[in-house]
Amino acid sequence: MLNSDAGTGMILNDALKKGIVIPGFNIPYLPMMEPVVRALRDTDTFGLIMVARLEWIKFKSGSMKSIRDEYEKLKDIRFTRLHLDHVPVIDEDNLLTDFERIVTEAIDLGYNSVMIDGSRLSLEENIEKTRVVIELAHQAGIPVEAELGAVMGHESGPLPPYEDLFASGKGFTSAAEAKRFVRETRTDWLSVAIGNIHGAISAATRTEKKIEARLAIPQLEKINDAVHIPLVLHGGTGIAKEYLMQSFKKGIAKINIATAIRQPYERLMNDSAKAAQEAVYNEMLDIINNQLEIAGSASRIFQY
Repeated sequence: MLNSDAGTGMILNDALKKGIVIPGFNIPYLPMMEPVVRALRDTDTFGLIMVARLEWIKFKSGSMKSIRDEYEKLKDIRFTRLHLDHVPVIDEDNLLTDFERIVTEAIDLGYNSVMIDGSRLSLEENIEKTRVVIELAHQAGIPVEAELGAVMGHESGPLPPYEDLFASGKGFTSAAEAKRFVRETRTDWLSVAIGNIHGAISAATRTEKKIEARLAIPQLEKINDAVHIPLVLHGGTGIAKEYLMQSFKKGIAKINIATAIRQPYERLMNDSAKAAQEAVYNEMLDIINNQLEIAGSASRIFQY
């Protein structure tokens, strides 16, 4: 039985064994955190509060420290942990980042888990850079999420037609490469590309309805059989429920949600901060109760 002060790695491993998915919610605007935490508490659901590098560069989360400070005011360890989402080695604008410094700062600030994204690198380079971050994080006793395959959507240019992408399997995570990657990096969690895509982040497209993606479940099964660690689904907004439910039975232990709660906030944030927060809260309730069907997961994980 886990205690509510258990580490994030232990929690995700336990969730995987129990067939429970852990949602992670991105916070591009600081006031969004309060309704997210409130909804998790009100529904007895465990989830991760997350910030990605692009959210303090291209949105208004401020910084890793700003997110950490807000989290410290609102956190409830029965229902939340703090996760550093996408820290790319090469970012969406094809620029090299100072990823080691960013991860080190997150560790020093007390983040409970971190992500390194080397998916725009070759397999060998991805392994090399991921190992650097894993050494840093594991010395601090926190788990690492890495990414293999191309989860598209954050790039500034237009995406190729989705049906062409899905039919070709372009960018999908290879089970054989995943097996090698996990063996050589010792990553704790692996983000996979199986048809999922990120929501658009450019100022010109971020308000548009997200493409309705689907998932290549047979490919997910192959990856799951090859690696036997918690798998992560990025771009969780807009995927048909039937695919989500199947994926949770085939190794997906964490799902990232961003667009679904960001867009309702953005539609109202310039009119009424309170109304914008309530829009996030209401969307959270729908995600937890209806889309993911995970209300009560905290009690199941910690066996209150």
